[in-house]
Amino acid sequence: METAAWYRRFADEMRRRSPLTAAWAEGVAADDEVLALIDRLPDQRRQPALVFACARLRGWADASWPELRERLLTRWAEVEAEALVRATQTNEPGRCAALLPALARIDWPLAIIEVGAAAGLCLQLDRYAYRYDGGPVIGGPVIGGPVVGDSRLVLDCATDGAVAPPAGLPQVVWRRGIDRAPLDAADPADAAWLRALLPADEPERRGRLDAALGIAAQDPVVVERGDAVDDLARLVAEVPDDAAPVVVTTGVLAYLPRARRERFREEVRRLGVHWVSLEFAGLYPDTAPAAVPPSDAPFLLALDGHPLAFAEPHGETLRRIPA
Repeated sequence: METAAWYRRFADEMRRRSPLTAAWAEGVAADDEVLALIDRLPDQRRQPALVFACARLRGWADASWPELRERLLTRWAEVEAEALVRATQTNEPGRCAALLPALARIDWPLAIIEVGAAAGLCLQLDRYAYRYDGGPVIGGPVIGGPVVGDSRLVLDCATDGAVAPPAGLPQVVWRRGIDRAPLDAADPADAAWLRALLPADEPERRGRLDAALGIAAQDPVVVERGDAVDDLARLVAEVPDDAAPVVVTTGVLAYLPRARRERFREEVRRLGVHWVSLEFAGLYPDTAPAAVPPSDAPFLLALDGHPLAFAEPHGETLRRIPA
């Protein structure tokens, strides 16, 4: 995709959630000088989310577009150096609220393997608390027992009846993450990168991230360096015999080349494990619903490839799929 068009589309996607980011993207799309700098990057390094995160990492998160433009033109080498070694790893804990209704359909106990886990914040989904459609809070700290939730982080999700809210937290007895570039929630530099991936004008998401990082630092999860396809069988082989293995993907498969994405699906099917996915609705056209997803819910929650609901990308809303 032409870089300017890429940034225009990103501006449209971000307009509702982050007007500041939308203004940045619109500015880039209309600026030949800045586009020329970005076009020096390899194709997948030009993506708006990555370039803007690198700018935030330099301390420019609150800059207006004119201010950001000046810094990009005069200090591009700093952004470029980061963009060449970083990856987009939006470790959004809010997505766990969308995953729970799918996990509730699988017999417990569960062994969860998250592909593209970053710092593993979605692997600790049984350590958060949840509220569906304004109802009672599910989960919370257990006094005198193991932690199965943390009331410091309550994740809200509106379902409009698309799925049945879970009755409780899943029983997770084993968990592992895999990522090409794992992050450590307790490492200040890695935490700073995760914060840089979030726009400055989305304080609720930043608050969720900080709370999840705090929980992860107290009880770290294991995220191994590895490949989504080549290393999946090895992790599945480590699952305890009494647990149901579940592979989880959240907004990661779009970053794989199409052929690799197909190989991943084939490998999941070959291994005979459950797969809970929260990905762009059209990623696998042969299993995508015929209905067009709402503009504010372009993701698809699916279990074993079967669509359950359209979803807002950060887990805040689940929408019914029209018949």
